[in-house]
Amino acid sequence: MSGTLNVFVVSLDTQSERRIDPHITVEQLKNKLELITGVPVANQAISIRNSLEDRTVVATLSDDSKPLGFYGLRDWHVLQVDDTNPSTSLTGQLTDVTQVDKFELSDTAYAAHDPDTVLAYKQRNKVGRFAPKDETSQPAVEVKIDLGSRCEVESTEPGLSKRGTVRFVGLTSFGTGEGIWVGVEYDEPMGKNDGSVQGKRYFSCRPNYGAFVRPEKVKVGDYPVEEIDLDEEM
Repeated sequence: MSGTLNVFVVSLDTQSERRIDPHITVEQLKNKLELITGVPVANQAISIRNSLEDRTVVATLSDDSKPLGFYGLRDWHVLQVDDTNPSTSLTGQLTDVTQVDKFELSDTAYAAHDPDTVLAYKQRNKVGRFAPKDETSQPAVEVKIDLGSRCEVESTEPGLSKRGTVRFVGLTSFGTGEGIWVGVEYDEPMGKNDGSVQGKRYFSCRPNYGAFVRPEKVKVGDYPVEEIDLDEEM
């Protein structure tokens, strides 16, 4: 047998692919494996397994003076290194999480710990459970009111007709809850604004000619400008 073999070396804490000379003895192999696995030479019990998928034992390296080729070692075999006395070495301690103290951080401490945490990001950008409730409520109902339409707005005063022209339809930054508002430019100064509210402009009209109402209070149709008969008032 000549050349080197590609084998896997597996222990409790390690797994690696190695090139092994089949002419070296088991004793020489153990000296090399101590550096790889951390298992002391005196504690090593080495067996040859068929493959990583099939861990059937092919042979046990029981004689330190024998060369590896004596045991039929071939490419892609697994050299399984077991520690016969782990209490005298560190074997298994690297993977034993039961010996590690758990570090737990409360939600409050986590939020205050680092301004770049995911929690802090969500708070700053109002994402997920930090989103405003009106942004996560039911979607706005579609309103079919065309801009420029003539309309009549429902009034609480009997006999009062409030006619005008639709100048805006959409969401606003004022008001409680979510929903569509209709901006109307009245024919007469019956409104409350000039098309702007709280410093934000939605449309333009003369002062006190503008108003914002809910769509259900607006009737769109043929509503001409009412003419005032001055002769009747004289």
